[in-house]
Amino acid sequence: MDNLIHNITLVIVFAPLVGALSTGLFCRKISKGLTFAITIGLMTLAFGLSVYLAKLVIFDGYTSNEIVYTWVKSGTFQFNVGFLVDKLTVLMLLTVNFVSLMVHVYSIGYMEGDKGIVRFFSYISGFTFAMLMLVTANNFFQLFFGWEGVGLVSYLLIGFWFNRPTANFGSLKAFVVNRVGDFGFILAIAAILNYFGTIDYAQVFALAPQMAANNVTMSIIGGTHSSVISVIGILLLIGAMGKSAQVPLHVWLPESMEGPTPISALIHAATMVTAGIFMICRMSPIIEYSQVTLSLILVIGATGALFTGLVGIVQHDIKRVVAYSTLSQLGYMMAALGASAYAAGMFHLMTHAAFKALLFLAAGSVIIAMHHEQDMRNMGGLRKYMPITYITFLIGALSLAAIPPFAGFFSKDAIIEAVKTATIAGSDYAYICVLIGSFVTATYIFRAFFLTFHGKERMSDKLKQQLHETKFVVTGPLMALAIPAIFLGMLIIKPILYPNGFSLLGKSIFVLPQHNVLASMGEEFHGVLAMVNHSVQTLPFWFAVSGIFVTWLCYNRFPELPAKIVKRFGIFYNILVMKYGFDDFNQIVIVRGGHRVAQWLYQVTDSEFIDDTFVNGSGRVVNAVSIAMRQLQSGYLYHYAFAMIVGLVAFLVWLIF
Repeated sequence: MDNLIHNITLVIVFAPLVGALSTGLFCRKISKGLTFAITIGLMTLAFGLSVYLAKLVIFDGYTSNEIVYTWVKSGTFQFNVGFLVDKLTVLMLLTVNFVSLMVHVYSIGYMEGDKGIVRFFSYISGFTFAMLMLVTANNFFQLFFGWEGVGLVSYLLIGFWFNRPTANFGSLKAFVVNRVGDFGFILAIAAILNYFGTIDYAQVFALAPQMAANNVTMSIIGGTHSSVISVIGILLLIGAMGKSAQVPLHVWLPESMEGPTPISALIHAATMVTAGIFMICRMSPIIEYSQVTLSLILVIGATGALFTGLVGIVQHDIKRVVAYSTLSQLGYMMAALGASAYAAGMFHLMTHAAFKALLFLAAGSVIIAMHHEQDMRNMGGLRKYMPITYITFLIGALSLAAIPPFAGFFSKDAIIEAVKTATIAGSDYAYICVLIGSFVTATYIFRAFFLTFHGKERMSDKLKQQLHETKFVVTGPLMALAIPAIFLGMLIIKPILYPNGFSLLGKSIFVLPQHNVLASMGEEFHGVLAMVNHSVQTLPFWFAVSGIFVTWLCYNRFPELPAKIVKRFGIFYNILVMKYGFDDFNQIVIVRGGHRVAQWLYQVTDSEFIDDTFVNGSGRVVNAVSIAMRQLQSGYLYHYAFAMIVGLVAFLVWLIF
């Protein structure tokens, strides 16, 4: 059975790579139809095998931890490529491959007519491969390979339309900001290798309890000693903050909107941004032993959940609204991990993948119909032209706003309750953030909904005559994603959060008994129907409903009201429009500051010190010496005889004394 699981995993992981290479290497010669057949066919194979693998692992109870091959040996260290296939792995395989398959199919319609469509399909297949290598890794070396792989391909995809300066800027910004997080991540791997003597998951996780019990410390700055477990945990968090766009390393994610909409859906729903969440879940045997790390995760996640969501309220670009929604929901997931409710974080990751991909692709459907207009102020009344897009966007919005019985309700409500139940430092602050965030979430997504599909039609008469529902190749994936956006939450809440014998996560996540908030929450869980019925008595539900109602008042009933609110609270509106100044700070202090430092180093170090002193200076010395030596070459015989006598006398003096 181990060989069967091993071989299935090999095919799942490398099928997208075969698609990426076969289309990428021959992109100038291969036809579009053959490109679609190869990449979508291989993605269908990967998803189908993921379903079968899930049956073997989740229902039949098989697991596998196999080495594929040894990459390199260095002294006592060995670096392997291998697969860890457990319940956490197969849940990620199902999520990534399903969303990626839908994005592949959708891209046929969205990228129609684009000259680089073959290259685009090669990139998204390569992107999927890198994510699959990441989630199947059984060691930190392979994890880092996949980690950097998704970073590299995201750079290519965000800047896919490289003739646009904004796309180049967005791709570079994503790449550079992620390098900050990756620096912390690679330091964490180095510390693990140094103190644990291995980078294999199983061995590291087995040694972690002893390391924590012995309170092993390391000297960092000025002779101060810190817990090795805490230092490693914080460094891992820094890595996750970069990939999963946590404050203050969140600034790259809105800029990823410069890429085509399908890749925005893939990045935001199932691949790159979920890598950090998955990694923290996988590292739970380490993270659980550091209270400091847990508190930081909780506070950082909750802060992002509220404050990045607020920025979404003032955005006019429909894709950017959904992008800031991603930032907020990633904050919710991170807050769940900080409360040690890893299962709740994974649960929200899965439901979020469905409804966020749905929202992005529905937004893309609107953009296609509007001839690539993205400003919601130029939309309105689209429901009568695009009924399928309208209904699917509404389903995604209701799920995102956590309205029962949609999928997002079950996962988001569990996170809010877990944060409320947690006793770790910072949990009170975090609960206030995630609770208010439920109002904010409903506000920004239904603002986009009402502005786009309801109210006065604000597009030109010529465009009105051309408006119609998009092709089935676009709406088909929307309908497919709408199904899990509705039903996924109610179907898996019990086995993933409150298992009683049958568990979707099993032993793949570790939680200390004193941190197990889900256990106490499970005592009050009496089934899906009871949870839905009880929701009307909870604050998160009424906060969400209030957000929808307020948005309806502002954009349907009294459309003049938002302008009055902006005028009355202009200072707060400007703060949100400026995104709290993060971009300005980075541009002024880091970008311009770095440019000025580089300019100074060039003028002082390179130009004056190296060029003038060493390069030109050595030339001047040689020139001066040659001029002096030239004076000795007079051509008179008595001058040379005199020089020989002086030299002979000097030599005799040296011999005598």
